[in-house]
Formats: sequence, C-alpha cells, structure tokens
Amino acid sequence: MWSACVLFLAFSSAALALDNGLMRTPPMGWLAWERFRCDIDCQNDPYNCISEQLFMDMADRLSEDGWKELGYVYVNIDDCWSSKDRDAQGRLQPDPKRFPRGIPHLAQYVHDRGLKLGIYGDMGTLTCGGYPGTTLDKIETDAQTFADWGIDMLKLDGCYSNSSYQEQGYPMMSKALNATGRPIGYSCSWPAYQGGLPPKVNYTLLGQICNLWRNYDDIQDSWDSVMGIVDWFFDNQDALQPAAAPGQWNDPDMLIIGDFSLSLDQSRAQMALWSIMAAPLFMSNDLRTISSAARSVLQNKAVISINQDPLGIQGRRLLKEKSGIQVFQRPLSKGASALVFFSRRSDMPYRYTTSLKTLGYQPGVFEVFDVFSEQRLPELKDSTQFTVSINPSGVVMWYIYPAADRWKEAEFEGFSKKLIGPKFHRHANEVDAPLVL
Repeated sequence: MWSACVLFLAFSSAALALDNGLMRTPPMGWLAWERFRCDIDCQNDPYNCISEQLFMDMADRLSEDGWKELGYVYVNIDDCWSSKDRDAQGRLQPDPKRFPRGIPHLAQYVHDRGLKLGIYGDMGTLTCGGYPGTTLDKIETDAQTFADWGIDMLKLDGCYSNSSYQEQGYPMMSKALNATGRPIGYSCSWPAYQGGLPPKVNYTLLGQICNLWRNYDDIQDSWDSVMGIVDWFFDNQDALQPAAAPGQWNDPDMLIIGDFSLSLDQSRAQMALWSIMAAPLFMSNDLRTISSAARSVLQNKAVISINQDPLGIQGRRLLKEKSGIQVFQRPLSKGASALVFFSRRSDMPYRYTTSLKTLGYQPGVFEVFDVFSEQRLPELKDSTQFTVSINPSGVVMWYIYPAADRWKEAEFEGFSKKLIGPKFHRHANEVDAPLVL
C-alpha cells in the first residue's frame, strides 16, 4: 500500500495533466452493457451480439431519430469487444470476426454522424468478462492506442486488481490519456471497488483525475435495482453531493428506460431522479425497437435541460415522509430550481399537501412548470399550500422560477416556450387560494 504522501503526489501529478475541459455538463449517450451484456454469439444472434454492426445501428438511430440534437452524442462500447490476445506489438485489438474493419473505421462512422465513440477497458489483468486488461506497464500503450483509434471516452473498470494497483493505475491512466493530446473523457470505476464512500474514497482528489466515476453497484433491469441505487446515493448524499461539479460527476449507472422492467411511471421516476442527481444520462436499451412512451420520457426537453444545468450542482433529498412520499430538490442557474415529489407507495395515487415555505424556499412568488404534463401551473406564493397527486412509484417534477421582476418572467416564458413550443399555455394566476396541482 502506498503511503498517503505518495498517493497524494500521484493524484496531484495527474490533476495537473487532466484539465481536459470535457463534460462540463453530465455526458449523454448510449452504452451497450445493461441491454446487450457480453453477447458474442454473432452466428446465432447477429442482431444483438457485440459487434461493429450493433454500434453502427445505434449511431444511426442517435443521429436520425432526434437523440443527437438533445445531447445524446456518445456511442459507448462496453466489455467483450476485444480479441482474447494483444497483437504482436502488445496492443489491444478488436475481435476480428465481430469488428472486421477495426475500431478506427467504427470511430469514423460515428464521427461522420456528429457523434462520439466511447470504449471500455479495465485497470487489472483481465476485464470483468475475461478479456485483456490494462496492467500498469500497458497504460501508456493503451492510452495511445485509444487516441490513435479516434476514441472520445474511456470507461476503465476495476476487475482482477486490488486497491494498491488501482491507487497507482487510475491516476497514471489520467495522465497518459491527456499526454496523447486527444481529448478523451475519462470514466473511472475506482470508487465502486473501494466501497464508494470516504475515507477510503477521496472525492476531492478523484475530481481532479476523472470526469465521472461509478460509485456503486451495477444497475440491473429491475425496479428494485433502481430503488437500491437511489437509496444508496441519497442516504449518503452528504458525502457524495459535494463531489459533483462541472467536469466531474457521480455516476449512478445507466438508464434502463425502454427495456423490459419499468412502467411508464417508473421510467419517469428514474429520469427525474437521475436529473436531480446531475447524473450522466447513458441509455442502455435497443433504440431500434424502443417504444414511443419510453422515447417520450428520454427525449423530454425539460428534464434534459434540468440535468444539463450549467451550475452542475447535484440535488438532494429534502424529506422522507412516513406516507412513503419523498421530496428532492436541485438548485439551478439563474435562481431556478427543480423539485421532485416521488411516491414509494404501491397502492394508489397519493395526494400530498405542502408549501414551498415548508420545503425551504425563501419568501416570494414563484412560477411553476410541470415537466411531464408540459404545463405552466398557477403562480405560487411560498406560503400557499398546494396538493399534488403522485402515482404509485411515480413522480411529479417541477421547474420553479422566482417571479420577482419582469426580466425573470421573460426568462421563464422563454424556458417554457423553448421546451414545449406551440403547446405552451398559461393558467390564470391564483396565488392566494389553496391549489390542487
């Protein structure tokens, strides 16, 4: 085990090298793992196997179906892409049958569509799927290989290693990536292998090395998995929330919206809570067959705008009620904020009554935009009680803006019109009466 002094120097050296200016808002795109895993049987399952065709298909969908314009620009390869052996020069190489034209060809295909290509590696002897890992002596070689291929993002896992190895390797890769001269976003799985929390994880230093990092367990295609991740992140929000900032993000893992397990309400809940967390938005689904309902959640402009807020402040859970209702809030730029009312109930819609004052808002009058109904609601005084009806395992999500003066009103109307266009409309102002929203 390195001494604390040596580890600090390793972090500091990498910090000076990182400064890549990337991912100033949470990155968005598509990632193969949760939906397609390590399916390498292209003979019997050519439509779903990990191959260049799968990633070309997803690049086509991102570029042609309205995703790219919303910010979903990364096409990310995960595990099981490589050959079982390095080449004669000691470099990683793709499986020749599944990627017959090589990674540079795929990168060019992706770049020609205005997108970016991400790839997967592992800081250890093997990847989690049993393919060649990146040992310490191969860090510079692999970083340069990725740069030569035209890679735009690296996710570096941590299977088949140990804490001492990771302490050396993750900072070394940060420095090596930046030494290539190619801007490559860097996703580290290091915290997830160290329990995710201080004192084992120093997030102040980690933020100087990586653009994003996996903190916790892999997501599975189940509502229970989503809830386990949500509970862990918000139960530990005092330690995790300060770590997030432009260019450095906590990553609760992929969006499973459009797969097999989530209802429409649960899909909205994952999207809303990931946006409150300022989380990277990496979908892992089949964009070739995704339903219109799932697409509408993932392409909701208001939720994306909240997620991509330039302040980059991660939100917090404000309340856990005995009724099963939880309330989350995220500060946004220009004095705005996002509120999420979330039901952990499983019986029926719940009518939850509160006020903005109760939720910690300063005295004043506020404009409210309902994100999923895409409606502008009546203005609210901080002291006015209101009631929201929240579906079981569902959310109500609001964008809130102070209506203190005319220029703020103009900002709010611009936000609303930009997001919902011709559907924009306004209710009559009713700031004194109790409201049912």
